[in-house]
Amino acid sequence: MKNETLLKPEERQRCEVWTRVMGYHRPVAQFNAGKQSEHRERTHFVEKR
Repeated sequence: MKNETLLKPEERQRCEVWTRVMGYHRPVAQFNAGKQSEHRERTHFVEKR
């Protein structure tokens, strides 16, 4: 059985996603539509230690 905390929709808080662009950090929500689409298509990886 999973130990989950279920929240009602009114209790949820929107998560702001930031990414590094050209040497500085910027919220993805401020990207134009084309850049947001490109960000969604990116492949994420975890570097081995």
